[in-house]
Amino acid sequence: MSSRLTPDLLLRAYQAGVFPMADPDEDDAIYWYRPEERGILPLDAFHVPKNLEKLVRREVFEVTADRAFERVVRACADRQTTWISDEIIRAYTELHHLGHAHSVECWQDGALAGGLYGVALGGAFFGESMFYRVSNASKVALVHLVRRLRERGFLLLDTQYTTPHLEQFGVRAVSRPAYERRLREALQADARW
Repeated sequence: MSSRLTPDLLLRAYQAGVFPMADPDEDDAIYWYRPEERGILPLDAFHVPKNLEKLVRREVFEVTADRAFERVVRACADRQTTWISDEIIRAYTELHHLGHAHSVECWQDGALAGGLYGVALGGAFFGESMFYRVSNASKVALVHLVRRLRERGFLLLDTQYTTPHLEQFGVRAVSRPAYERRLREALQADARW
């Protein structure tokens, strides 16, 4: 448990396969997680449902990257129960200013409609959270994230856990040793956000 997150601490944790989450029931409590099974979205087998592919092609959202990082993180935190505390927001915003944390945003009529954020290291992208205010906006952001990661040489998209929502995209659970092997390989890759 730690109550002060620094960019250096976060980067070292991600390199070791560990990530933080705040406890929504304890003020300022940050816990570190290293699950026995890790969720990943294989970039070479990412599945886009047909209806979503049609929506992406229609370009109903303007999609940007890193235009509104802190707004995206705050929107991800804006729910009844959240693991994204003020300390998490502060630390990841610092990490963003250093060029390691990134967001993908979807806009509609000039308003932020949805998005996601995460951390990029080497050829690994660690997805943290996503949100939507307009139906399917976060899914469109995810499709654009995967396209960007593929185009720029990334090897790993870590989702931390598997969820029913991510199953439609082909999320897989891998053992901790298998994840750590993939992570080591991805960290060596020369990928650029």
